[in-house]
Amino acid sequence: MASARQVLCLCALLCVPRVRCEPIRYSVAEEGESGSVVANVAEDAGLTPAQLSARRARIASADGRQHFRLERATGRLVLAERLDREEMCGRSLTCTLAFELLLENPLQFFRVEVAVEDVNDHSPVFPEERITFQILERGDPGSRFPVEAAQDLDVGSNSIQAYTIAPENEYFSVSIRKRSEVDMHVELVLEKSLDREEQPEVLFSLIATDGGSPPRSGTAQIHIIVLDVNDNAPTFTQDVYVGQVLENAPAGSVVLRVVATDPDVGLNGDISYRFSQAVSESQLPFTIDSMSGEIRVTKPLDFETTQKYELSVRAIDGGDLSALCKVLVEVVDVNDNVPEVVVSSFSSPLPENTEPGTVVAVFAVRDRDSGVNGEISCALEDQLSFSLRPAYKNYYELVTVSTFDREETAQYLVVITAADTGSPPLTTTQTFTVDISDVNDNAPVFNQTSYTMYVRENNIPGVLVGAVSAADSDAGPNAKVTYSLRPVHPTERDPCSCISVNSENGHVFVLRPLDYEQVRQLEVLVSATDAGSPPLSTNVTVCLLVVDENDNAPLVLHPAQDSSPPSSELVPASAEVGDLVTKVVAVDADSGQNSWLSFHLLRATDPGLFAVGSQNGEVRLRRPVTERDAVKQKLEVLVRDNGRPPLSATAALSVLLLNSLSQEHLPQQELAVQDEDSSLTIYLIVSLVFVSLLFLTSVAAFVACKVCKRKELKGGHMLYGTGNLQSSLAAGAATGTLPHAYCYEINLTTGSGNSEFKFLKPILPSVPPQHSGTGRGVGDTEDFLPIPNSMGDAALDISGTPSVGHFNGLPFN
Repeated sequence: MASARQVLCLCALLCVPRVRCEPIRYSVAEEGESGSVVANVAEDAGLTPAQLSARRARIASADGRQHFRLERATGRLVLAERLDREEMCGRSLTCTLAFELLLENPLQFFRVEVAVEDVNDHSPVFPEERITFQILERGDPGSRFPVEAAQDLDVGSNSIQAYTIAPENEYFSVSIRKRSEVDMHVELVLEKSLDREEQPEVLFSLIATDGGSPPRSGTAQIHIIVLDVNDNAPTFTQDVYVGQVLENAPAGSVVLRVVATDPDVGLNGDISYRFSQAVSESQLPFTIDSMSGEIRVTKPLDFETTQKYELSVRAIDGGDLSALCKVLVEVVDVNDNVPEVVVSSFSSPLPENTEPGTVVAVFAVRDRDSGVNGEISCALEDQLSFSLRPAYKNYYELVTVSTFDREETAQYLVVITAADTGSPPLTTTQTFTVDISDVNDNAPVFNQTSYTMYVRENNIPGVLVGAVSAADSDAGPNAKVTYSLRPVHPTERDPCSCISVNSENGHVFVLRPLDYEQVRQLEVLVSATDAGSPPLSTNVTVCLLVVDENDNAPLVLHPAQDSSPPSSELVPASAEVGDLVTKVVAVDADSGQNSWLSFHLLRATDPGLFAVGSQNGEVRLRRPVTERDAVKQKLEVLVRDNGRPPLSATAALSVLLLNSLSQEHLPQQELAVQDEDSSLTIYLIVSLVFVSLLFLTSVAAFVACKVCKRKELKGGHMLYGTGNLQSSLAAGAATGTLPHAYCYEINLTTGSGNSEFKFLKPILPSVPPQHSGTGRGVGDTEDFLPIPNSMGDAALDISGTPSVGHFNGLPFN
């Protein structure tokens, strides 16, 4: 059975590569001073002092007491305290202190056994300094009188080796018989019969000597009283009594009963019992009934403190004859000690990127009970992120089995339950609080996917228009977010200089005034960056919309207001009420209701002759032309937008009223001279010539001005581009104040004397001309094109190409 158990132990040790199979053994003498060197354990273990320090070498013992101390710097094993072999091991022949040398990274164990050698530091001590015997006279030579042996706490050769009598006498000698290595039976042998009449008492010393160097001795005084005959001593039924008692036995429980007999009668046959040993009865957890010999429990027992008691019981009869027997009381273990968890190392906090398999804690479990009551098993309670791994003997490692996410779980409570196999089983728990430290693994997240902000044009520099906000689920510096601007396109070097963002709170500011007519919206990228290492960032688009203000007055495009003198519109005498005379065309660079224009007749030579359309700016005849009307009519039209407050502009118009204009007879009428009234004819000719010259001069000045403006526009100064004319016209027609757009062309011929005003066809193919059957030409109002109402959409095209046309279907002269 023993060989099989050795084979199993050998196999178990071979399965643990981090454990040295053969223990390192040393010996040390007891009573050594603290700090005394035992041996160089690093050299014997094949380690260097640097390895001891780097791998955090330390000593771990099963009972938790540190008898020795490891010097990491030298690798020496020294005494941590004075060793008393008798205190630690009693009278055991061997006294070995075992412990483990524990190293980390990687985990490794070395078993070390230190044998404590006995020193002859105790002298033999008799239980009683004076021993009295009452011996009947006429005793037979060879009679033996047992003496309680002296006790020597030392063992081996340092224990008691011999007994002598001093001074020597003729009546007694000493006889020694060994029962065991530590137990000797001492008897005084009667060599010669006593004669009370000759010598009523005998006195001598019994000396016990040990085998130490130098030897030590103890002395007891022997007093022999010679009595009359009582020649039978009590006799026990057994030399050795053995009993067992549970460690939790209550006080008063009977352990066993010793029995002695005496063939004498009367007083010489009455027997009483008592303990006979060096320890007083008050220190023992037992008591003996002097009459019955029953041994009972008087104090609580503890198997973990003392497993066995050795007692000596003396039986004395009425004639003071006695006998000795030995009583062995074995304490039986019960499961009364819970398992203990002793933590050797523990690491917390752990980074959240800790790899699986990382050792978090190393601990040992122990149970002071024995047998099945001391067998321990460990388990984790409801834990998926950690596991237990057996290390060596009763050592375990707590290791990680999965990765961590601090944002999901910042702390783990790992509960380890250690249970023994007793009946009922006892358990204990050890809780490890493992904190998870943050790693910068989360980028900031904005609370919106994009931001839209508004600012009115002509804003105050540095105005706050909104704020962006981002949060980072990390902690500490990794969660501190700063904001900055980034270029929208990767090719751009710098972000927009007119927008700024506060790096701390994300407030967005506009640094300079904006003009809606130049910039209607801006897009920038705002980056949120945390303070981790390396930092993580996220971008979001911020769209800044410029809100229009009514800061632009209407601009009159037709008639042109920069010509001097202004051109005149011709109205024949045959014009009817409601006929179109001209159209005031104006635009407003603002948008929305700020660009809605209305037209009003501000003043006129004859206010009742003309009417102005409030929505389209068309100037029409309000009544027929009469001879009493002035030939030259001046009108001033007010153009006003719909802003708050409204802005306005004025357009000056000049209208010539012509009498008897006819497309077929215009040359003859101009050259005819009426004889009836020569003065009137001359006046009319002069007037016509003056008006024609004035008109030609105005047209020439107007054309020259337009040519200059076109050159300026081609040089990069044009306000309204020609490239987007068609799209701008369509947009203007949809949002402006005029229902149609017009393109005017004035053609004058000096040779024939014909002057015609022609409405051109629409320049957008999507708006075809509408011809009716009334005989109206291309100048009909249905052919007008939409006029844009915002600057930058389109420009009025006026040219002086000669052509033939009609004014509202009527010839003029």
